[in-house]
Amino acid sequence: MKEVKVTSTVTVYDNMSQLSLIEQTVMKKAIDMLDNVYAPYSEFYVGAAVLTDAGNIYGGCNQENASYPLCMCGERVALYNAGANEPNTPIQVLAIAVHNPKKFIDKPISPCGACRQVISEFAMRHKQDFPILLKGGGEMIYRLESSKELLPFGFDSKYL
Repeated sequence: MKEVKVTSTVTVYDNMSQLSLIEQTVMKKAIDMLDNVYAPYSEFYVGAAVLTDAGNIYGGCNQENASYPLCMCGERVALYNAGANEPNTPIQVLAIAVHNPKKFIDKPISPCGACRQVISEFAMRHKQDFPILLKGGGEMIYRLESSKELLPFGFDSKYL
């Protein structure tokens, strides 16, 4: 038996001004998407935005449903929006912002497991990984260089 250690590296920015101008633009779109959230049950808001290699930005936000399994996370809405509009164009960056009107979330929050798998699939689909930016209600932003930082053992087509 042997033990293998799996680690992730996260770059922590004190505020948005430390990001590149294009990353600031994508994060601002993710923050703007918080205004379009439909989350009457959890009151947990997720806004997301995707920049494609073609230079287009697609937004998304979570959409809840009284039948909870039918809810859709903001990250997936943004990625599927990009995939529906530019199916053959790789993703350049994904930005995710969260807000909870009931309690202040100062630190960035990581995507759920389903979103991690979808993020991984988009990187695999286009044979190009991309950075992921995460922001809570505070100024701090986390930057992960790839989906592998979120999901080191992702499921992909080689298993099918």
